[in-house]
Amino acid sequence: MPARDQHHAQVRKALVKDGWAITHAPLRLRWGQRDLFVDLGAEQLLAAEKSEKKIAVEIKSFAGPSLIDDLEKAIGQFVLYHDVLANLEPERVLYLAVTEFIYLDLFAEPVGQLLLEKRRIRLMVFNPETEVIQQWTPEPPIVR
Repeated sequence: MPARDQHHAQVRKALVKDGWAITHAPLRLRWGQRDLFVDLGAEQLLAAEKSEKKIAVEIKSFAGPSLIDDLEKAIGQFVLYHDVLANLEPERVLYLAVTEFIYLDLFAEPVGQLLLEKRRIRLMVFNPETEVIQQWTPEPPIVR
């Protein structure tokens, strides 16, 4: 099993504060002979609407010497997990968790905006100090 990201605890707490129940830490995906591990699986039951949201969250700190290199690796991992999840758990939506600082530094720039506009990636932006989710890009869908 891979090592946890340095922001694992903060993202977990932010999800719980936002009303999510952590169901998997990590979420294990088996494809063929290979195991993949998404950092967190979570669910949110909305009783008033009798619907349920399921997400998977991969956490990335972007702590390497190059933001672009970290972005390339994160996108590759996101695509791999997304495609496996689409086959194994199509109701579960994958998000990449990034700090507010990384969002403002990288995803507010043209390269990050392009990825968001083309819907190549979904983000959960969080504040590691307050352990609060700042935004979802786009919002998790409601499954009916």
